[in-house]
Amino acid sequence: MIVEIISVGTELLLGNIVNTNANYLAKECAGLGLSLYHQSVVGDNMERAVEVIKTAWERSDIVILTGGLGPTEDDMTKEACAKVLDRELIEDEHSKKRIVEFFERLGRTEITENNWKQAVVIKDSIVLDNPNGIAPGIIAEDDKKAMILLPGPPNELYPLFNEAVKPYLKRKTDKVIVSTMVKICGMGESKAETVIHDMIAAQTNPTVAPYAKTGEVHFRITAIADTEGEAEKLIKPTVNELKYRFGEMIFSTDEDESLADVVIKKLKLANKTLALAESCTGGLLASAVVDIAGVSEVFKEGYITYSNNAKIITLGLDEQKLQKYGAVSEEIAFDMAVLSAKLAKTECSLSITGIAGPNGATAEKPVGLVYIGCVCGKNVTVEKHNLSGNRQKIREQAVIKALDLLRRELSK
Repeated sequence: MIVEIISVGTELLLGNIVNTNANYLAKECAGLGLSLYHQSVVGDNMERAVEVIKTAWERSDIVILTGGLGPTEDDMTKEACAKVLDRELIEDEHSKKRIVEFFERLGRTEITENNWKQAVVIKDSIVLDNPNGIAPGIIAEDDKKAMILLPGPPNELYPLFNEAVKPYLKRKTDKVIVSTMVKICGMGESKAETVIHDMIAAQTNPTVAPYAKTGEVHFRITAIADTEGEAEKLIKPTVNELKYRFGEMIFSTDEDESLADVVIKKLKLANKTLALAESCTGGLLASAVVDIAGVSEVFKEGYITYSNNAKIITLGLDEQKLQKYGAVSEEIAFDMAVLSAKLAKTECSLSITGIAGPNGATAEKPVGLVYIGCVCGKNVTVEKHNLSGNRQKIREQAVIKALDLLRRELSK
């Protein structure tokens, strides 16, 4: 089944708002085993919206539209869809009643006339109550196709899709769709795809789709079968083959589990505690760690020693050594890790020192050069990385590299 996503809104088209809705819907549709070939963004213009919707309707089985369901004049998604479907727009009494109840809860008795526009729906459509807003969702069916209209605000769209649209899409097929995610670190997307090029070329059921993340690559394996058990049997050989090809680079097969989750779990199982010493990442590593619930059991101290003076005073780094090798060096990364573990009295530690740019580079030490130190019990390891991208991307990649180094050390 082919699905297409259309995001409506001039603010999206001009980049004033990041289009997180399309990202969310694309992931959800992939998880349902739906084929997504096209995405579009169109501004608040009737003529252009009709053109985009008509094209999508002709080439897809399901068209999902977000945005443009509000009360203002430039909210015209319903009107454009009705034109493509050649249907009337009618007032839905149930939606009108919900608008009244919404304003009553706010203690407002006067409702401006334009708010009633949100009670208008496409004739002969399925109306979806929106528990987090006024504008309802709409599903307009025609033969075996469906046009799904959803509100733009993410806090309205996400729950409405999950609670109403997702079950609807599942009912559109008599087959069961099961997906599994295999996540790896230590290899870029292009190389990872090359490793499984033969699997992608030969795929039928299940399918394998790679997704690039910062410092990671995720593979979604999706199978369609008559039962969940049959789908899982189809998936298993593919997962095993990926495990064979990528080995220790695989850190999880749980879609909801992050690399930081894995590291914290391993620390707890090993009954080890953690300290951090950061320079160029400036607390980004600590932030990734403390995002995990229950991390207080293992995370003891975090030192942000951005300047040389901070490294000397806070960690106790040898000043002469710092001058000899420079802050961005294997020797300093080693000492930062060892000293932070000693200060915090932990069994494990991570240190990061590097040049995130855009300034501060030399011919010998370019932008993106990062050293990561790791103490794990009696072992001390330092890795050198040459990362690419802007300042933020380099810092984010360094965090992933650090967490992955500790993961591998804890697995030994």
